[in-house]
Amino acid sequence: MHGVHAATVRFCLARLKNMEVSIPELEHHGDLHTCSSAVIIREGKILLGLRHYTPDKWKTISVWTTPGGRCEAGESVGDGLRRETSEETGITSLTVRRFLGEVSGMAELDTLWVFLCETTEEPTLMEPEKFSDWKWFPLAELPENFINPSLAQLLVDTI
Repeated sequence: MHGVHAATVRFCLARLKNMEVSIPELEHHGDLHTCSSAVIIREGKILLGLRHYTPDKWKTISVWTTPGGRCEAGESVGDGLRRETSEETGITSLTVRRFLGEVSGMAELDTLWVFLCETTEEPTLMEPEKFSDWKWFPLAELPENFINPSLAQLLVDTI
């Protein structure tokens, strides 16, 4: 009986590890200034994409950024997070572990809702007109041209 109990406990723990916990912030419905960020961590590395902005979107600049973006009208932060991550990286199996916090976005009035996420999938270059690469960087070695200093500080403070 003891062996069966231990196996059951191991099975349940494995299932719990792969389940999302309830994160109320995912249900928040924002506005045109609400953005989400998927901080996807695997083996101590963070997934970043090299994004090439143009003046019609922000300004002419190339920066490394996390998957994510602006919520659409009526969309929850969680739905926007999954949609943007899928559109940008092709990742559809995203486990959201916890809400890390809110920081100022790069555009005036924008708020970035930041979530710690995991995936077993590898990114695919889905929007070559916007991104030129997706790479895994050691958390302690964010590129100099990381998009958002406030987000970088949040990562240092919470992960």
